[in-house]
Amino acid sequence: MSFNTSENSLLADALAGKQILFDDSRFSEIDRIVEQNTELLRQFNYIANTRQARRQLIKKVIGKPIQEGTDINPPFNSDFGRHIFIGKRVFINRDCMFVDLGGIYLEDDVLIGPKVSLLSVNHNQENGHRRDLLPQAVHIKKHVWIGAGTVVLPGVTVGENAIVGAGSVVTKNIPANTVVVGNPARMVRKTI
Repeated sequence: MSFNTSENSLLADALAGKQILFDDSRFSEIDRIVEQNTELLRQFNYIANTRQARRQLIKKVIGKPIQEGTDINPPFNSDFGRHIFIGKRVFINRDCMFVDLGGIYLEDDVLIGPKVSLLSVNHNQENGHRRDLLPQAVHIKKHVWIGAGTVVLPGVTVGENAIVGAGSVVTKNIPANTVVVGNPARMVRKTI
């Protein structure tokens, strides 16, 4: 999965996890993409009434084709869109929110439950700089199932075959082949 960031090094900086200053003159490009994305997602969520029409709109949102067997149910929201990378046979259920400027990577055969939030951006905690962005990619490895209402925070990797129980808040990396639940998410057992 790749993304061409040559037209704006700020986008490359975001994917590289570099701090984005709110007053950076290049921030206007991000604002422009967010405005386009907002309109495309409005159409996806409220106008497109066929699977094919929705696939074409999501292709425009993320800037690349949707892989075979992948489905995204409306309503779906993202703030940026272009830094979402989706593998094959991924299922994203209703009412999910992806904050993706820092990069969200969903590998093959991932299941995302309803009302899941994947967050790849945080804010600087320093007083006077809280509008500055701290992007950190979220990686969801192959065959992961994320239960309804889960929140995955910036910089987290969920390992292959892991299951994240409904309502969990994932604050740190999850090992492969584990089941985690809670706030913060903790391992309760190995997967079957």
